[in-house]
Amino acid sequence: MELQVEARNLEIRKVWQEKIDEEKTRLDRHHAGFIQNLRVTIEGTSSHKEGGYELRLIASIPNDTAVVKRKGEKVVPMLVDAFNTLGLQLKELQRKRRQSFKVQPEAAKGASGGEGVVKSIFPYESYGFIVTPQGQEIYFHENALKDITMNELSEGDGVKFGEGQGDKGPCAAWVKLVR
Repeated sequence: MELQVEARNLEIRKVWQEKIDEEKTRLDRHHAGFIQNLRVTIEGTSSHKEGGYELRLIASIPNDTAVVKRKGEKVVPMLVDAFNTLGLQLKELQRKRRQSFKVQPEAAKGASGGEGVVKSIFPYESYGFIVTPQGQEIYFHENALKDITMNELSEGDGVKFGEGQGDKGPCAAWVKLVR
C-alpha cells in the first residue's frame, strides 16, 4: 500500500507520523493487498467550532474509495478513531464482495446439485444425512435448509440439494424440500 501524508497550514509532528505508521501497519495486517493507496490529510484550521484540526483518510481500493473525515482539537485520538472507522468500512466492503461471489442455490443446481432422500435427522443436534440414488450419504446442517425448518423435515422426505465439500467429506450447501 502506498501511503501519502499531507499537512495543510501546519507541520506534521513526530508523534502523529508514528501513530499514522502504526495504524497503517495494522490496516496492512488486517486488509493485506486490499488497499492500493492511502492518503492522510491533516489540516490546521480555526474556522470551525470543534477545534483546530480537520483529518481526512482516503483509501483507494479496487473499484471503490473509502473516505473518513474527522474534526477536533486533538490529532492522535482523531487518528485512532478515523483509522478504526476506515477498518470497519473496509471490512464491510470485503464482506459485500465475498457475498456477491457466493454461488446462489439455483446456479449450483446444474453444477453440483442433486436429489435424494432424508436418511436420518437429528433435530436437537441440528444436522442430518441425505442419501442419493447412488447410495452416497451427504451431511447437512440446519443452516443449509431453505424454506423449511428441522421440525418440518422427516426421514424419507425427498429433497434437492447443492453439494459442497466439508471438513469430513461431502456436505449440502443448501437443501430444499421437493413438494
